[in-house]
Amino acid sequence: MSVSEIERIKKINEYKWHVLYTKPRNEKKVSARLQEAGYEVYCPLIKTVHQWSDRKKKVQIPMFPSYIFIYINEKNRQIPLRDPGVMKYVYFASHPAIIRDVEIQAIKEIENAGSDIKVEGSGFERGQFVEIPDGPFKGMTGVVDKFDARKVLVYVEELGCIVQFYYKLEDKIEE
Repeated sequence: MSVSEIERIKKINEYKWHVLYTKPRNEKKVSARLQEAGYEVYCPLIKTVHQWSDRKKKVQIPMFPSYIFIYINEKNRQIPLRDPGVMKYVYFASHPAIIRDVEIQAIKEIENAGSDIKVEGSGFERGQFVEIPDGPFKGMTGVVDKFDARKVLVYVEELGCIVQFYYKLEDKIEE
């Protein structure tokens, strides 16, 4: 067996975090089914208050709508696509998007903290590069996608998705 064949076999059997794109509002169901099938799946949830005409209720919604993370090797990567709620794997630069363990851990810390992340700055412009100053994403950079009076959506390339950060106007600093 050549060195290249050994490396290929190692790569096929190496487990990594991949990103699955699901049908809308199917994240929890798909996660449960894949976990029952024996896969390690992570669907980060955030708590929010939903208001209906007659009541308010605290609910848990996916942090990343229509996305879940699965820890799987290359050899078994096609099997989860058989689930009726799974649409496809997410690709980045023609390769399956791989999320590093440190990034999964950062997402878990945010989920467990249950609080908003503050972003400092003197104002935001669409397309502006920003660095996250605090919290689990500290040091990561991204591009401002949208913003309003209390939140900013930042595309974080390392995660391959848009992350919503909340801030208060009094937290903003002048340059």
